[in-house]
Parts: sequence; structure tokens; C-alpha cells
Amino acid sequence: MEYQNNKVKDLKISYIGGGSRGWAWTFMTDLALEPALSGTICLYDLDKHAAKNNEIIGNRLQNRKEVCGKWKYTVASDLKEAMTGADFIIISILPGTFDEMESDVHLPERLGIYQSVGDTAGPGGIVRALRTIPMFTKIAEAIKEYAPKAWVINYTNPMSLCVKTLYHVFPEIKAFGCCHEVFGTQKLLKHITEESLGIKDIKREDIYVNVLGINHFTWFDHASYKGIDLIPVYRDYIDSHFEEGYHENDNNWANSMFDCYHRVKFDLFRKYGLIAAAGDRHLAEFMPGEEYLKDPGTVKEWKFALTTVAWRKEDLQNRLAKSQRLVNGEEVELKPSGEEGILLIKALCGLERVISNVNIPNKDQQITNLNSNDIVETNAVFERDSIRPIIAGTLPEAVLNLIKPMLKIMRQY
Repeated sequence: MEYQNNKVKDLKISYIGGGSRGWAWTFMTDLALEPALSGTICLYDLDKHAAKNNEIIGNRLQNRKEVCGKWKYTVASDLKEAMTGADFIIISILPGTFDEMESDVHLPERLGIYQSVGDTAGPGGIVRALRTIPMFTKIAEAIKEYAPKAWVINYTNPMSLCVKTLYHVFPEIKAFGCCHEVFGTQKLLKHITEESLGIKDIKREDIYVNVLGINHFTWFDHASYKGIDLIPVYRDYIDSHFEEGYHENDNNWANSMFDCYHRVKFDLFRKYGLIAAAGDRHLAEFMPGEEYLKDPGTVKEWKFALTTVAWRKEDLQNRLAKSQRLVNGEEVELKPSGEEGILLIKALCGLERVISNVNIPNKDQQITNLNSNDIVETNAVFERDSIRPIIAGTLPEAVLNLIKPMLKIMRQY
């Protein structure tokens, strides 16, 4: 890396899954709008045509006047080419196909087992893990051989088992998992605080929270805004709005595959006294099946949705069409995503100091009543070439009992 005038030039970022029609575009956009970083993005994907399309899309961005991050996109033919000399490695892959995921998610319905996501917990999460772990074993071996000093950022689910595999294969790896579910709960607290206290224009980043748990089953035992304790504010709001829940744009919900009214969160707070900090679709899958996922009618009562694989297939067709429009220069999107991946890269390059939630081994006992090799999600300080976990404390026994089935699976690997 070359430092000049508080900027870093000549970074090499290896993107595994570089043909992505989702995260890759988000990543390209955020890089294009970041003036402090520049360099080369090396895209690797089993679908080389998809990676070639993203190469065209990424390089086309450089011609726009509002772009301030200067990047060259290339396609690698193998992991060695992609990783050699990399400063950062991004992993964002779809393990298998949607046909396989359709079996994972919908076949259990014959036995009355419903899944709202099917990529982390439950039968869908387990089968996905069995498909994903061999892939991550190969990726970790390549990192050890070709880029052992690189920082590795994982976005692939099941997050905990993916990160666990990377460390199991290569214990010295510098890897962590990023997930935006915590951000969504911070935004919920922002809106509830604005409505309850009459405060305007609160920034999501100004909602300070203590994060503890595992990915997609994460909790806040503290939340504040400028010294105001938000736990009582949240409790009072739930007491007044439990039945209807909360939705920012109530008239626009219309059975969205990803939307919810946060009623599962509200119910979990009443039961356990902590703020559950993930989307209701994810939270429901960690709970006993009779509670929120008994059947589609129960899901509807709790005002969230079962994300069908048929919907994912239709969305893929829309993304393929969008990819072609982007390749042709017919559609250009340049707006910040709100994700923190680029901010964390800046911090690890020494340009920022950032506190954010992260999935890493519990080596510093950041959650005091979990094992040191469990993959946990807590806050950490990101600085130059360093991630320092913040001690989050102890998970209450009742919540720990809910997490134990997933911990048992992780500990067997």
C-alpha cells in the first residue's frame, strides 16, 4: 500500500464471488464514492461471464464525473491470480444454486417445518453449511498459500460457520464477518426515539449499543442516544404499540419478502428483557418452531414473511436484466449503501478509527460465558492493521439456552 496525503493508493482487493449481482454492485458504488482509497479490484467467480460483466460495470463507473475513488477492475482465472498480492479479500458467494436452496427451504414444509430465510439456522441453514464448508476450506487454504497477511471480510451465510471454517483451516488468518442486521435495529431505535421523544433527524450511528450474541441472533443489553437510556423508551413504546408493531412506511408493506413490523423483536423483549438485534425473519428461526413459524398463518399474525425461493429466482431474473443494462451503460446507480465495509477497510489502512459490530472468535472472552473458539458477534475497535474486541459481558442464561443448539453445531467442527 502506498500512503499519500491521508490517502491509500495501489490497494489490491480480491473479490471471491466477483460475479455477484448484489453485494458486488454495492461494494463498487461505495468504493467509487470514497476519495481516500484507490487501486485494483480482482474479481474471481466460477461464473466467469458474470465476473466479466462486473469488470465492465466497475470500469465504466470510472468515467463518471462524481466518482472520486479510482479503481481498475480485472478478472482472475483462478484463486492464485486473484489473491496473490492482495491487501484485502472479500468473500461473497452463493453456495450452490437456488434449485438446491429450494429443496433446503421448502422440502421440510412437508413435515410442517417452515423457514423464513433458510440460510443460517434450521434445516436450511444446516444443509447450506454442509454445502458451504468445503468451499470455504478451499478458500482458506488458498489464502494461507497466496495471501496469508491479507485481511479477509466475509459476507457469506451461514456467517458463523463460514468464519469458523476459515480459522479452523488457517488459525493465523485475519478474518472477520460483516452483517448489517444490527444497523437495522439501530434504525428502529432511531425512529422510535424520534417519535417518542420528539427529537428530529437522529443519525443511526449515534444510537450507541452494546452488541452480544451470534450472527442473526444478536442482542443489545444497552442502548443510548446522547446519554439517554433507550431501554425504557423501547419498553414504553412496545407497551403502547405491541399489537400493531412499528413500520416506517405502513402503506407500502404489501407482503414484502423482507419487511416486517418488528413484532417478533417486541415479543422477545417482553420475554427476555434484551433488544433482539436482527430482522424478525432471522430471529424467528432460532426460536422453537411453534412460536413464530408454526404455519404461514402464524407468520402473518406476527407480521413478517416467509422469503420463498420462488421469489429469489424471480429476483435473480430481474438482477440479470439489470446487469445487462449496467453493462450497456443504460442504468447507473451512484448512492451510498449505508454499509460499513469500506469504512472498515479505511480503518484497517490507518485512515480512521471505527467501532462496529463484527463476527470473530471469542478469543478475548468478549462474551464471558462462551468458549474462546466460538464465533461471536460483538462490537470491536478497528484501527490500523488491528481489530480489538470490546468486552460485551455475559449472555443471560435464558438467551444462552436459545443459542446453545447453534453453538453445539459450531463446536462439533
